[in-house]
Amino acid sequence: MTDLTPTTAFGVSAPRDERHGALTLSERTDIALATLALRAGTEPPTALPEPGEATDAAVWLAPGQWMLMAPGEAETDFAARVAATAPGCSVTEQTDGWVIVDIDGPAAAIETLRERLVNLPPSALAPGRGTRTVLHHVGIIAIRPAPDRLTIMAMRSYAGSLWHALATAADRTT
Repeated sequence: MTDLTPTTAFGVSAPRDERHGALTLSERTDIALATLALRAGTEPPTALPEPGEATDAAVWLAPGQWMLMAPGEAETDFAARVAATAPGCSVTEQTDGWVIVDIDGPAAAIETLRERLVNLPPSALAPGRGTRTVLHHVGIIAIRPAPDRLTIMAMRSYAGSLWHALATAADRTT
């Protein structure tokens, strides 16, 4: 019989959580994800972040494209709900395709970590900002929701390598 036990991106039953000096890395398995893309002649269904901006609910990815996030709704059909409120837009379920890691700690430690992880100007990942970039040769989405938090999203198949890169950099920050 097939084992249909749900697992995290790391192949275990509980989200991964580790302390590295002043920083805490936490896998977020509770967040539902969906991409929304405008089709020709359509308008966004609601106010969405401008280029380079991010909120707790969305991050701008490209012209007319956003990643939408719903904490606490990973077990729901979030994409269907978004599609129902976004006529004429293309909505794609993304929840199981990504690993999300929140990094919490003092603002200074988060800033030092950001400098080690991505080659971006500080303004690109100031609080309230988010962007697509590259970390260790893999495309990621980096979001800075608050001065003391950095969120990194990568394709689920990159989970182990992402965690290793983040943990190694966090260990070297303290």
